[in-house]
Amino acid sequence: MLAIAERQKRTIDEMCGIAGIVKIDEGVSPDVLAHMIRSLQHRGPDGESIWISDCKKVGFGHSRLSIIDLSDSGKQPMASLTGRYQITFNGEIYNYPKLRNRLQSDGVQFRGNSDTEVVLAALDRWGVAAALPHLSGMFAMAVYDRYTRETTLVRDRMGIKPLYYCATKKELLFASEIKPLVLAKGAVPRLSPAGLSEYLQFGYVRGSQSILDGVFRLEPGHVVRFSADELSPPTPYWALADVITAPSSKTWETEGEAVDVLDDILRHSVERHMISDVPFGAFLSGGVDSSTVVSLMQSVSTAPVKTFSIGFEIEGYNEAQHAAAVARHLKTDHHELYVTEDDAMAVIPDLADMYDEPFADASQIPTFMVSRLARETVKVALSGDGGDELFAGYNRYVFVANFWKRLKALPVPLRRVVASCLRLLPPSGWDRVFEALSLVLPGRFVPALPGQKVYKTAAILPTNDLGSLYERLVSQWSDPNTILHPEWQDQERLASRFMTSLPGLKPVESQMYWDSQGYLVDDILTKVDRASMRVGLEARVPLLDPKVVSFAWSLPIDMKIKGNVNKWALRQVLHKYVPAELINRPKMGFSVPINHWLSGPMKAWASSLIDKELLEEQGILDAGQVTTIFQRHVSGSVDASGQLWTILMLNQWLMKVRSWV
Repeated sequence: MLAIAERQKRTIDEMCGIAGIVKIDEGVSPDVLAHMIRSLQHRGPDGESIWISDCKKVGFGHSRLSIIDLSDSGKQPMASLTGRYQITFNGEIYNYPKLRNRLQSDGVQFRGNSDTEVVLAALDRWGVAAALPHLSGMFAMAVYDRYTRETTLVRDRMGIKPLYYCATKKELLFASEIKPLVLAKGAVPRLSPAGLSEYLQFGYVRGSQSILDGVFRLEPGHVVRFSADELSPPTPYWALADVITAPSSKTWETEGEAVDVLDDILRHSVERHMISDVPFGAFLSGGVDSSTVVSLMQSVSTAPVKTFSIGFEIEGYNEAQHAAAVARHLKTDHHELYVTEDDAMAVIPDLADMYDEPFADASQIPTFMVSRLARETVKVALSGDGGDELFAGYNRYVFVANFWKRLKALPVPLRRVVASCLRLLPPSGWDRVFEALSLVLPGRFVPALPGQKVYKTAAILPTNDLGSLYERLVSQWSDPNTILHPEWQDQERLASRFMTSLPGLKPVESQMYWDSQGYLVDDILTKVDRASMRVGLEARVPLLDPKVVSFAWSLPIDMKIKGNVNKWALRQVLHKYVPAELINRPKMGFSVPINHWLSGPMKAWASSLIDKELLEEQGILDAGQVTTIFQRHVSGSVDASGQLWTILMLNQWLMKVRSWV
């Protein structure tokens, strides 16, 4: 761990909101820029500032959340020592002390101690393109080069921090969230059919597209450049595919040796992520990933680590007791909150503003609530996100691999007949069948929510390749065009481009790769970023440190899945700190009982948004189909909670976005 003296010298604005305007002809309006930054105040409640270039055509803004020493030497936007580069930066560079020492040995002088200044010094020394490979951390930034008059937008390797932009030949706008771009334009752009299709299919918009036409998300590990001549296409400076396909020189005499190396790499990552001059803690669900992070934190901490968890009274959705057991064993300072239907309802009105574009992962509710709980005590919280994608943690990975192996041996016509037979009973009917079977079969042969699983199986039976099978498995609406009016249908179906595998990957590894590019970035990390930033809490993700990512992908698949045990290598690290009996149980995930809530306490609210007249007035969705599905869900004949949540979050956002301008 860094020495205390070194920590005290450090000056850094870590989690913030950034925004900017670049004009080709006219000047930047300070009022518009200030308005953009003010809308990001929740991301940086400790202060805000703007900078406009001498030529008046470039303006950067910064909304500041101070985690470590709030001093003028770290104030942003910031200029490099030579004056060539101007930056607005959101994030943290974890290897900044090492990089600073290297630059100092080359004769570089520093005015302060912030990592932002180190980034600028690296730009001065090597230029933008050559400096980026040296940066290890989570960040989104904009850099203006006074010599070339070029603005460069950059996003971190794994996409932990967000960055949106839109451009014409005359103007570039960028921001940490979509709302500042809408405010700068003075009008809400038209919905994007591609983004709308992506959203309805997955519950979130994937890749570079956003929900708005002409507004784009910079993808992980990419840069985009804007100058008087043109906006360059997004270009990767780093790619996960290169890490995965790179020849590995790592060899171990035993699996135990590999586990020890993983333990060491994880420990160093956790230590770097614990650097803070304000109180910090960790989210703890009691699962493998969060328990590993908390175990490593506690092993290097001289005081009890503050941990936070959320629970539900409804059976099958509550992990709080498991988190509490892990906390007791590790002797953490544990805080927990049990969420009721009323608690959830109180959060729902804020979701459209919080997530800035339609977002339909219902675990957004407890994620916000655990962030709010943590913020009462700490300003920084570590999470275990990324462990499932790196160490093969999702149950669907093995299921899909085995299912595809058997499925591709059967003729497609036969599969279609079987799918039709599975739909003869509604999901609730299959639930009753499996309930009866549970009386005579061991519990391990009776899955949770069996009716949903049977219908999901019926949906994937006719598929022709692994990518299509996986796409349907993780979809809410397998074909969004079936509920969209023709005007809004996306004929290109962008989703398929995410399901292109890399040569040599096994089926499980292909799914891990797809999730790392899509689900992890655009669902999990987006969910945590928006929820934590809403309350001024910085969420850090030590499992996504580049060294951890590289090492995880160097491990053979049989060290991730061994027999029926997933995340085997990560579990072996965890078992050094926590007894296996506290951890080894079926995976639950951070889910919420939304199916019960929509038929009960949320029914009136849902009815107001799934109203036939409202849907017909909007002219986006097939009102008849949507209202019929809602009625069937309320009656208990189907569980369509996932599909309905996409509609509810879309309609709530459509109503809210009108108030932005």
